[in-house]
Amino acid sequence: QVQLVESGGGLVQAGGSLRLSCAASGRTFSRYAMGWFRQVPGKEREFVGRITWSDGSTYYADSVKGRCTISRDNAKNTVYLQMNSLKPEDTAVYYCAADPTGYGYEVWGQGTQVTVSS
Repeated sequence: QVQLVESGGGLVQAGGSLRLSCAASGRTFSRYAMGWFRQVPGKEREFVGRITWSDGSTYYADSVKGRCTISRDNAKNTVYLQMNSLKPEDTAVYYCAADPTGYGYEVWGQGTQVTVSS
């Protein structure tokens, strides 16, 4: 059973930074890409960005482009989401997810809360 565990969330003032981590554990599985999403209560889950495991190529939602960077550490089976210049509207529960084949996200973490105060 593969598990994804996010960490690094917390309370930060507007303009501040946070780095979220997503550690994969369990049996080895193929990973085409890893993605980050966020969700505010009462709203749909929103795509934040993704990284292709093989070559590290990244893609970001317009709402975070230029403020967020996704990276990976192959040796640690960990993906990171560096968020800078945070805004109150970035407040959400952030989830990482694994896309093993390129056809969709199949494994999700439990989420970590990010709260940005104005």
